Amino acid sequence: QVQLVESGGGLVQPGGSLRLSCAASGSMFSSTTMNWYRQAPGKEREWVARITPGGITNYADSVRGRFTISRDNAKNTVYLQMSSLKPEDTAIYYCNTPFRDYPYWGQGTQVTVSS
Repeated sequence: QVQLVESGGGLVQPGGSLRLSCAASGSMFSSTTMNWYRQAPGKEREWVARITPGGITNYADSVRGRFTISRDNAKNTVYLQMSSLKPEDTAIYYCNTPFRDYPYWGQGTQVTVSS
C-alpha cells in the first residue's frame, strides 16, 4: 500500500512563488516515477511534471521554465517549486505514482493565485 500526502498549498499573489511537498509511505519511493497533476475548477485533471527514479524531469508546456520538480529519496518526498505564478495556475495539485502499474493519488492541496 502506498500513501501520498501533499502539503504546501495556499493563497499567493500573481508573480509569487510556492513550494509543494508530497510525502510518500513505503520503501518503494526511490524506485518509482513521481508525478504532479492539477485540476482547475470545471476542468479535467492535467499532468504537470514528472521525475524518474534517476532524476530525469519532464514538464507540461504551460509550466516549463516556471516550475521545478525534485525529489529527496532519503525523505521519501517529492517537491514542486512553483515560481512566476499566474491566476491560471489556480487548481488543486495532486501527487501521483504509477507503482506496479496501479495509480496512487494523494488527497490534493489547493493553490490559489489571486491578488
